[in-house]
Amino acid sequence: MDDSQLISACKKQNRDAQRALYERFAPVMMSVCIRYCGDEDIARDLLHDGFIRVFTQIGSFTGKGSFEGWLRRIFVNLALENYRKEKRKNLFLEEYGQMYINESEDQADDLLDIEDIPREVVFEMIRNLPTGYRTVFNLYIFEDMSHKEIAEELGINEAASRSQFFRAKTLLKKKIEAMLEKNHQRKVQ
Repeated sequence: MDDSQLISACKKQNRDAQRALYERFAPVMMSVCIRYCGDEDIARDLLHDGFIRVFTQIGSFTGKGSFEGWLRRIFVNLALENYRKEKRKNLFLEEYGQMYINESEDQADDLLDIEDIPREVVFEMIRNLPTGYRTVFNLYIFEDMSHKEIAEELGINEAASRSQFFRAKTLLKKKIEAMLEKNHQRKVQ
């Protein structure tokens, strides 16, 4: 099957054609993913997500230009989205790498250093926040949205957005404090 026949069959959601398209282009697109993210596991995830996007958007391919170029654009955009997400996560860790338990005069005594907790654990804590808290927290920290923008997006008022964010931070601080205390007690024993 040539590319045009393969594309036509994929537009009709033919599973055999989708498999053939995947087998034909996966090695090249995997190279694109690795080139942008540098990590083979992440690249595999991007490859998977990219082909899902390809198969859902293949109807938009008009045949103008090369199909491989169209595919490459999807994978590059996906890799760039992933890069931006990772960058926001890293900025979060830099900006909030040290959280304060209390807003006291002598904050040095109340410093929580989340550097002592693996990143994955911190992000798992965020994922386990109640839905409202998590949503506002993610929009504010990772999407860099203002409380006004969040309020408009979620159909709530600004005060509710601020409150949800404050509660999310407070809950995260408690979880981090408990984890640090647990780690400290292990070291002492």
